[in-house]
Amino acid sequence: MNRDDIFLKVRHVLVDALAVDDDEVEMPSVLTTDLGAESIDFLDIVFKLEQAFNIRIPQGELFPENVAQDPKYVQSGRVTADGIAMLKARLPHVDFASFESNPILKNVGSLFTVETLVNFVEAKLAKK
Repeated sequence: MNRDDIFLKVRHVLVDALAVDDDEVEMPSVLTTDLGAESIDFLDIVFKLEQAFNIRIPQGELFPENVAQDPKYVQSGRVTADGIAMLKARLPHVDFASFESNPILKNVGSLFTVETLVNFVEAKLAKK
């Protein structure tokens, strides 16, 4: 399956999970701010991606969990250098370039774009 095919399936998943129009789902679209995803939607997205691509996505693999509660990773509303290193290790499908210059915790959600999902699925399929 090539990258364009993966994108089309990811788009279908997001249209279904988030009740958005096809034309709203573009590679740079941020799941939360552009497509309106909320925390509960992430569970549905994971489930639908598993079904669409016949892959298994363990809890926390696609979207990080419990990062904000650890003072080693977050201090004063900012993700620490250790936190960024941990996120990079756990989320190799995410582009941290712009986030690193201003690692405010509330901006973590902006890291998750349609392209992030496509990168993730592409890597999962390559391992199959």
